Amino acid sequence: MYKAYKFRLKPNTEQEIALAKSFGCCRWFWNYSLNLCQETYKTTGKVLTRNYIQGLLPSLKKAYDWLTDAYSQC
Repeated sequence: MYKAYKFRLKPNTEQEIALAKSFGCCRWFWNYSLNLCQETYKTTGKVLTRNYIQGLLPSLKKAYDWLTDAYSQC
């Protein structure tokens, strides 16, 4: 039998804002990467690797300053 633990987070207002920014940046990067993978597959028939997609992040952070709001170690 497996045990499960559930935790309820009760962030204060400042933490809620930080979480919302972080989730927003992660959601944007996910959608950007998904679109890039789909378009690449449609045009070339090849798939992009995880390492290639992760390699795009530093240049995207330079192009979009607001991406640095998200924690990089999540």
